[in-house]
Amino acid sequence: MSKQRMMPAINLALYEEMNRDKKVILYGEDAGISLLGQTTGLQENFGKDRVRDTPICENIMTGMAVGLAAAGYRPICHLLYGNFIYTGFDSIANQAAKLKYMTAGQVKLPIVYMAVIGGGRSAAAQHSDIPYPALMNLGGVKVVVPSNSRTARGLLKAAIRDDNPVFYLTAAGGGRPEEVPDDDNYLIPIGKAEVLNKGDDVTIISIGPMTLKASQAAKKLNEKGVGIDLIDLLSLAPIDEDTIINSLKKTGRAVIVDEARDICSAASHISAILSDKAFKYLKSPIKRVTVKDVAIPYSPTLESHVIPEVEDIVNCVEELLESN
Repeated sequence: MSKQRMMPAINLALYEEMNRDKKVILYGEDAGISLLGQTTGLQENFGKDRVRDTPICENIMTGMAVGLAAAGYRPICHLLYGNFIYTGFDSIANQAAKLKYMTAGQVKLPIVYMAVIGGGRSAAAQHSDIPYPALMNLGGVKVVVPSNSRTARGLLKAAIRDDNPVFYLTAAGGGRPEEVPDDDNYLIPIGKAEVLNKGDDVTIISIGPMTLKASQAAKKLNEKGVGIDLIDLLSLAPIDEDTIINSLKKTGRAVIVDEARDICSAASHISAILSDKAFKYLKSPIKRVTVKDVAIPYSPTLESHVIPEVEDIVNCVEELLESN
């Protein structure tokens, strides 16, 4: 075990998988210079044939991944920011998500689309979105959202080895140093959530960048005598329904923390799952802590007002407990 921040952990996973399989290639915006640190040194190690900088044209980049995968490669399309998924959406929604079905499984598409998501960095409206609700609605793609260095490494390696298109979305900040296994075959299965804290009073389900804040909220609530079952979802397509339903059976109360905007958020879909499949266990309404339905502001003060904070989660849980 060694302590690493998220970007170096991602960089190590990319290096290991490219070294393991020559069919793994990486290309995209600033792939060579590594603006955010995920791809540092890869072009020097593997050459410009396998690590390529591309022009800023996301619809071509996302379409290239489909052709490369169909030809037998395992492309990693480095889209930099999550908002840029929108400009590459035609090839994603009409090709990557559908060709396996349309060819009756004759074409495998082992693609990783990777991007950083979310706010908290004053990167403004066009660089701070959470685009995974639109991706969850496509069918035919997988969506993973690691929350720390360890899950970032394990999920990326699993995504690269998967034979389906996988969206690998991470917070842009480096996060806190975390213990990361040294095993170069360390994988975290896609579709499996992790229980980070056990308690009997309220289930908190968190996604990606919100998990650190949810963990801090759970600690504050534990100090007040409230037992929190904290679930780090990790995968949004597929969703680990068994883990969240089993937790709700125990607590009877659920709060979902999601950095997506509230309307049609991942939290909305998770609420629907719990309402549909675990309604009889509910002691209280399901609550969502989400981003307000506006563009993410540039101003740090306004940004912090729009994005959920630790106190928002704590207050939501306390209001839920006081209501019954």
